[in-house]
Amino acid sequence: MENAIQQVLLTEEQIADKVKELGSQISRDYAGKNLMMVSVLKGSVVFMADLMRAITVPCQIDFMCVSSYGSGTESSGVVKIIKDLDINLHGLDLLIVEDILDSGKTLHYITKMLSDRGTASIRIATLLDKPERRAAPLTPDYCCFTVPDEFVVGYGLDYDEKFRNLPYIGVLKPEVYTK
Repeated sequence: MENAIQQVLLTEEQIADKVKELGSQISRDYAGKNLMMVSVLKGSVVFMADLMRAITVPCQIDFMCVSSYGSGTESSGVVKIIKDLDINLHGLDLLIVEDILDSGKTLHYITKMLSDRGTASIRIATLLDKPERRAAPLTPDYCCFTVPDEFVVGYGLDYDEKFRNLPYIGVLKPEVYTK
């Protein structure tokens, strides 16, 4: 796996420090609110686990699984809900936890769909933001890192279901995904 990485973009330590900082900010912002954290599977599961442990206010969690990529490197633009939320969202303050905000098409679709269910509020927390690729009118409310327009993997992010278990964020060598 390591030989497929062009460079380490963010170390395990950098990520841990920033996630703790973000957890403190979210805890302050959601004090006294009805926080429901929603992880968008599969990529955000590592970030979600670390972030929820860094949050000090009561919260609920649930998971959604959506697909718009398949095994490619570009979003298809067609969002398929594979697993929807299991709870009534009326009156909840949703925090959608995402691994990377890229084009924003999938997240834009999800936020619209969830807001139609009577939520009190919806905000977005993303580990990585890639604004150069944005194609939808979306900005994260919480962001750990802004990254360049490179294909990144690790800490939950994958290429063709591989590399999620790397403890850091690395840039994947182009020859890996252009075969």
